[in-house]
Amino acid sequence: MAKPIVLIAEELSTATLSALGDDFDVRQTDGTDRKALLSALAGASAILIRSATKMDAEAIHAAPNLKVIARAGVGLDNVDLAAATEAGVMVVNAPTSNIISAAELAIGHLLALSRQIPGAHHSTAAGEWKRSQFSGVELYDKTIGIVGLGRIGSLVAQRLAGFECRLIGYDPFISPVRAEQIGVALVNLDELMRQSDFITIHIPKTSETTGLIGKKEFALAKPSLRIVNCSRGGIINEEALVEALTSGAIAGAGLDVFLNEPPKESALLGAPNIVLTPHLGASTDEAQEKAGVSVAKSVRLALAGDLVPDAVNVAGGAIDPSVRPGIPLAEKLGQLVAGLAHTSIVAIEFEARGEIAAHDVTVLKLAALKGLFQTMVSEQVSYVNAPLLAEQRGIEVRLTQDTKSDEYRNVTTLKAILNDGTSVSVGGTVIGPKHHQKIVSINGYEVELALAENLVVMVYQDRPGIVAIYGSVFAEAGINIAAMTIARQQKGGKALSVITIDSPIEPALVDKLREAIDADLMKFISLSES
Repeated sequence: MAKPIVLIAEELSTATLSALGDDFDVRQTDGTDRKALLSALAGASAILIRSATKMDAEAIHAAPNLKVIARAGVGLDNVDLAAATEAGVMVVNAPTSNIISAAELAIGHLLALSRQIPGAHHSTAAGEWKRSQFSGVELYDKTIGIVGLGRIGSLVAQRLAGFECRLIGYDPFISPVRAEQIGVALVNLDELMRQSDFITIHIPKTSETTGLIGKKEFALAKPSLRIVNCSRGGIINEEALVEALTSGAIAGAGLDVFLNEPPKESALLGAPNIVLTPHLGASTDEAQEKAGVSVAKSVRLALAGDLVPDAVNVAGGAIDPSVRPGIPLAEKLGQLVAGLAHTSIVAIEFEARGEIAAHDVTVLKLAALKGLFQTMVSEQVSYVNAPLLAEQRGIEVRLTQDTKSDEYRNVTTLKAILNDGTSVSVGGTVIGPKHHQKIVSINGYEVELALAENLVVMVYQDRPGIVAIYGSVFAEAGINIAAMTIARQQKGGKALSVITIDSPIEPALVDKLREAIDADLMKFISLSES
């Protein structure tokens, strides 16, 4: 019997090939040669790639026997997840392969800034001896702010503890108890900016975190602040950073990531007191080897039909056909709840009502957790590690099922209990043969609106003229309203509006809308496809 063909499309370590073993017909191709790639894919059961090979819809359709795409690394920008999922192809990556490398790079940037190492090197290499020009500062006894306390942020905290510095952190999705366990005192972002001598960033890039640190935040900082971003480009507003460095509002910055990569013609390249590296977070021998070995093991599991912990687009086990259409909906419910939560979550309740409740709906709970965490943490979230992420954060997760559903054939609801005793909840349903996804409830308000990429959710005192006010604000900003629904629980009470818009909006516009209608709640939430 012929062995399954495993295609190696880029250079991988010998340890990766050893991890695959002798059970496969391992073949090599050049993933950057499009014609050769498409030809080689014809008989392949699996393909191992890094960042250069584009596994788009065309490539996936050229591989009728393909069962798994394995990315030896973290990022999946070069893989069309939607096309792979539609074709029933599993996509795996190595989400933890680079976390130590990324954490150590952040420490390296902190030390490079504190002791002016790059400048001192260039000066000395040029034959100069300017010791007084390169006087630095110690990390000892300084206040270091960590933005994001997920896996990488926690590793950074552990390593900084050895420098005997004071650690503070900003992470709205982690409990004070968990922060205390890793030796970090939680504060809000403004306080972190005011108190910190150094700041290091370890959060995902989302609509809410893009431009998180800008002109307003730098105005709060000490002139001695040195800030490092080895996470995602764009979290620091680059224009505001250049201004802060040039004016002396802060003392220095270290960047490994940029809004546009490479940052050609960026003002950052000529900014003073800045250390720049070309996205080296995963660029260590150890990280690359871990990534290759990890995905090789995943390929073996996938082709054997076993559960694959690092699968990013499918869950293990049999899924009933009536349950499967609810998976993308459940994931978006998780994203919505994360977007609506105003503080850390202590418990999650997932409820399935209707005909699907007669089946195993565990996959829906996992999908909801996956959606919830994908905007909260910097690491890749899968169906398998999502429960672990909840456990690490002390979040209790409950699943309830009831075959009775009064209004809809099936309804799934995700509710988050927050650490201040309040809760947020979102319910949804899938309708018709094309599986249209709809929101049917938010925080107890009954609504009915098709899910869209860009949503604005607002709660305000119900009174005449409100729609005209926020409609004019959107119009002035050039934002088109695609659809909307308004709900209230009683006359003269609070009203909830959910609006779908054609394009994302900036935080400043959200603040303007909140002020214009004196809203109790005003949230812009951008939903992404798995």
